[in-house]
Amino acid sequence: MKIKKEENAYIVSLKKSEVKQAVENLKADYEELKDKHIIVDLSKIKINEALDLIPFIEISTQHKMSKKSFVMLTDSVDIDKVPEELAVAPTVQEAYDIIEMEDIERDLGF
Repeated sequence: MKIKKEENAYIVSLKKSEVKQAVENLKADYEELKDKHIIVDLSKIKINEALDLIPFIEISTQHKMSKKSFVMLTDSVDIDKVPEELAVAPTVQEAYDIIEMEDIERDLGF
């Protein structure tokens, strides 16, 4: 796992592995990531369908409860079929757009 620190987010690039292993790796390093938004790059993970992302729901929900965004980068799934608890974007710029929109929603009390 490679972690790149940006101004207000960490971009976490996961190595080739199965989704369950990727989630476990993320949970193991969560303490050092919890203070900023998290963008998880899934480009090297084999994702066949949106349901493959379900193992990320727990850590995504935990992170969002601490008023931070958790966005996954992948262009290999139909975004309309992703569970609503998860935020998915096809590009880094769109991930930052999601973070910005979620920040605005938090500021407005949603």
